[in-house]
Amino acid sequence: MTALPDGQADKSMTELLLAVGRSQDIDAFETLFRYYAPRIKAYMSRGGGSASAEELMQETMVAVWKKAALYDASKGAASTWIFSIARNLRIDAYRRERRPEFDPNDPAFVPDEAPAADVAMAAFQDAGRVQRALLSLPADQATVLKMSYFEDQSQSAIAAALDLPLGTVKSRMRLAFDKLRALIGGDPS
Repeated sequence: MTALPDGQADKSMTELLLAVGRSQDIDAFETLFRYYAPRIKAYMSRGGGSASAEELMQETMVAVWKKAALYDASKGAASTWIFSIARNLRIDAYRRERRPEFDPNDPAFVPDEAPAADVAMAAFQDAGRVQRALLSLPADQATVLKMSYFEDQSQSAIAAALDLPLGTVKSRMRLAFDKLRALIGGDPS
C-alpha cells in the first residue's frame, strides 16, 4: 500500500476494518495487517516488560480479526480501536508478569507440624486437670471465670450482667485464681 495522507489513511483503514467485520474479507485484513503490524510491534517494544513485542502484535491482530464485527466507526477511527486492543493486551501481559507465582514451600502455606505425642499427651492431661479444678470451684467464682475467659466479657460487663459491684467480681476472680493455683500448681496464665 502506498503512503496516504493521515485523513485518507484513517478513512481507508476504517473501510477495510468494516469490510473485515462484515464479511471477514481476507484481502482487507491483509492490508490492515501490513499497515498496522509494524506500528503495533514498535508500540509494544516501547512498553518494556518481558513479553515479546512480536507475540503481542500477533495477539493484537488476531483479536482485530475476531472482533472486527464489533468495531463502530461512529465511535472512533480504526487506528484508535486497534491500538486500544493493543494497549489492553500489553496491560494484560504486564499483569501476568507481575503476578507472583505460588510457592508451595512458603512458610505461610506449610501447615504447622503436629506436636510430638508426649507433648500432646501432656497438654491433654493439663487440660483435664484445669477442667477438674474449675469444677471444684465455688459456683460464684466459676461463673465469673467462665464469663471472663470463655465468653470474653470484661469485668465491668460481668458486674452489670450479674448485678454485682465491680469490686465483688474482682475479688471472686482473685479468689478463683488462688484456688486454681493451689489445685493445679503454678501460674494458670
